[in-house]
Amino acid sequence: MDNARGRTDERSSKGSIGRRTTVNIDLARAALAAQPFSVLLGTRLVEYGPSGVTMELDVRPELLQQHGYVHGGVLSYLVDNAITFAAGAVLGPEIVTSSITVEYLRPALADLSVHAWVEHTGRTRAVARCDVTTRTTDQVVCAIGHGSAMARRSGTPL
Repeated sequence: MDNARGRTDERSSKGSIGRRTTVNIDLARAALAAQPFSVLLGTRLVEYGPSGVTMELDVRPELLQQHGYVHGGVLSYLVDNAITFAAGAVLGPEIVTSSITVEYLRPALADLSVHAWVEHTGRTRAVARCDVTTRTTDQVVCAIGHGSAMARRSGTPL
């Protein structure tokens, strides 16, 4: 069945998550805009689909730490959101992050881009990886991350 939120399908296996909605880039951008912290940072969703997700963030002075590098918390945020949005492109919108790991490789000194893709999908969980790079001509990889997101029933607390 098609509706304004995207295509849905019914999962009939025991313990399934029920209706799964396929999210398009406009709905994903609306979800990002509904996150006050993402709005505060100015994150943009530039690519979205089952093959991967790309987000961008412009660096400004208040996002730096005492040595002039982008704060590690900003890089972790990008990993978290990109992995979860990549999982959402496969599992649907009713998901939450269940884990992330971030490896900081180099100090981030310029505007950033993060690209995430799903490596494995199960019935209710997706595992993804990502690269955080500078948006410079040499696209320096500043951090890599991996993590997972899990589906949840709408309105059900974890």
